[in-house]
Amino acid sequence: MKIRKANFQDLDQIYAFMCELEGCTLDFSVFQDLFRVNLQNGHISYFVAEDGENLVGFISLHKQYLLHHCGLVGEIQEFFVAQNSRGTGVGKLLMTAVKKDAIESKIHEIEVTTNKKRIENVAVYQGLGFELSHNKFTMKNFTY
Repeated sequence: MKIRKANFQDLDQIYAFMCELEGCTLDFSVFQDLFRVNLQNGHISYFVAEDGENLVGFISLHKQYLLHHCGLVGEIQEFFVAQNSRGTGVGKLLMTAVKKDAIESKIHEIEVTTNKKRIENVAVYQGLGFELSHNKFTMKNFTY
């Protein structure tokens, strides 16, 4: 198993991961443009897990300076392990890459949010060292 920074050649597999994670078909053209831009953003880190020639996992860390933390905070926005690789340590390896990146970036705290329908993720994140400390609210359906 190898963990490395993602690159543009990983686009198709990461797209498939995110479609599976969200349970829908995302707009590939928009996804591709966002992926390209985000790869060049110094405040976003993407890591993939490779098993031979196959990608089996993906994680992202978005970094931002927050006033209420008086410093840099990282937030895991996407975290996916392929179904047949779950429970094999892939998630821990990806999280180790994120923690190393956080230390190098002098991040004060890493945050992660999970959808309420993904109940099993609470135990996964607690097992990775996170504590359940916040509620998150969302607002959608804006008209432009």
